[in-house]
Amino acid sequence: MITGIDHLQLALPAGKENAMRAFYCDVLGLQEVPKPHELQSRGGFWARAGTLAVHFGIDPDFHPATKAHPGFLDRDLTGLAAKLEQTGHMVTWDTTLPDVARLFTADPVGNRIELIAEG
Repeated sequence: MITGIDHLQLALPAGKENAMRAFYCDVLGLQEVPKPHELQSRGGFWARAGTLAVHFGIDPDFHPATKAHPGFLDRDLTGLAAKLEQTGHMVTWDTTLPDVARLFTADPVGNRIELIAEG
């Protein structure tokens, strides 16, 4: 029986770790955590968003995920939207669900990201 989620993994092409770190850690606010020594030779990096572990792994046959996506919660979605725009990331607000404040963006390698107002 599944009891929870241990981690989420997002793919990236080789050589894009720094751009992804800048987006996920500097812009979105995830905290990078040490990747186990035994896995470091594979490239990529690990981070955390609250209790959720997010692993960024190199995919030699990378194709951006343009439909499948993580949905991250944020306490100040309007502020985060402004920060995304200030750092050159497109923001698309979605009002399909009238009681849910949310937007979509893409990370530096084209993966779709949903951001949802917490609470």
